[in-house]
Order: sequence, then C-alpha cells, then structure tokens
Amino acid sequence: MNLKNLKELGLSEGQISVYSATLDLGTSTLNSIHEKTGIERRNIYDILNKLIERGFISYTVENGKRAYQCTSPSNVLEEIKRKKEALDILEKETSKIMNMFNLSKPKIRAEVYRGDDALKALLEESLNYKESFWIGGNSEVYNTNLKAWFNHWMARRVEKRHMMYDLVDHGTWLDGLKPNDKAAHKKSHYQYCALPKNLASPLIIVIFGNKVAQVLWSKQPFAFVLESEEIKESFMKYFHYFWKKPK
Repeated sequence: MNLKNLKELGLSEGQISVYSATLDLGTSTLNSIHEKTGIERRNIYDILNKLIERGFISYTVENGKRAYQCTSPSNVLEEIKRKKEALDILEKETSKIMNMFNLSKPKIRAEVYRGDDALKALLEESLNYKESFWIGGNSEVYNTNLKAWFNHWMARRVEKRHMMYDLVDHGTWLDGLKPNDKAAHKKSHYQYCALPKNLASPLIIVIFGNKVAQVLWSKQPFAFVLESEEIKESFMKYFHYFWKKPK
C-alpha cells in the first residue's frame, strides 16, 4: 500500500516506510522492520520512538523484547481533523496577514525566485490577475524541466480567462499558438506580436499587477522580480511601443 500522502501530516519518508511496514507485518520486531524497509537499525529505533510519540505506533514487551504494532487508524483521522481545523483558523487569519504585509512592504520590493518550484509559484500568482504581458522568447520554456507543467499552466490560464499578451522574439511561438492562427488565439485568450529581429534576448519579462519579473528559462530557472507601480508603468511603455509596430 502506498502511504506517501502521510507526508501531509508531517511524516518523513522514513517514518512512512516504517509505519507502512509495521502495518503490513501486524506485530513486528525491530529486526523484521529492518528486513522489510532496509533502513539502518539505529535509525528505525529513532523513527519508532517518534511514531510512538505521535500515537501512530504502540508496543508491548515480550520475553524482554519490544513488539511493535500500529494503533487504530482513527488516530490518523484525528491528526487529519486537527490539521483541517488549524488550516481553517489560518485561512480566516489570512486577511489580517495580507493587511500587515501591505502596510509593511516597501514602495519598491525586490524578490529572487530560483528553481522549478519557485517559478511555478510566481506564475501561479500571475493567474490572480486578469491579464499578463510577456516580452521575449517564451518558447525556451520547452527546453526546461517545466515543459509539461507549463502546458498545464496554460490550460488553467485559459480556464480562468486570463488574457496573455505575448510580445515574442522574432520567429518564435508557443505550442499550438502559431502566429497566424487567430481562431486558436481567441479561444486561448491570447494575443501575439513579434519583436524586431535584432532584439532577441534570452531574458523574458513578465508583467502582472505591479510586478515586473525578469526570467531566465534554464535547467535551474531564475527570476528577479521588482514590485513597483512606477517601474511597472515604465516597462509597459516599452511593451506598448513595440506592440504597435507591424509584425
């Protein structure tokens, strides 16, 4: 049985492996858990103690040795219930957190995003707005680990009716959105325009809200983000200048 979702309760991979082995074995010894998981004995002992503290495993002493068994799965359900309650409370507090964040943030805010998960978070945030403006050769994303994810992101963007204005490097386009396919563009809430040939650059600029993200698509994608209404408006002037030019 695959119990990897127990990580949502804060269990490590080792704890999940030991819990799963104990569940499968019924009543088990340290040796039998070691044989089933391949985890070092001293690590198993530490893991078992943590699972005992969490109420997921209990033990009895037989002939001077401990015999381990899983407690009732109702304990797992109780953990889930407690986590849900804590998340519900946190959700109610988010408006206060947002107010504090907005009051304390500087006029110009700078952030660095590095790695796949960080770039995913940045683009997910952009979907909270009705539109985004892109400058550069976005097709480079298809040469990264984010290729499949980006296609899913594009689909969610369409579902949200988020308009994407794409000012691309000359001669490039996104999958399924060729330059002259007006029907596909309209269906995908997408508009296309190309930069002059001599302005190709590996740097992508994404503008949404008051944020200007400068993105490099690579094996470890990177983004430098400035949040400022003034800076955003400056970049939008460049965007509109080239958007008006003939393709």
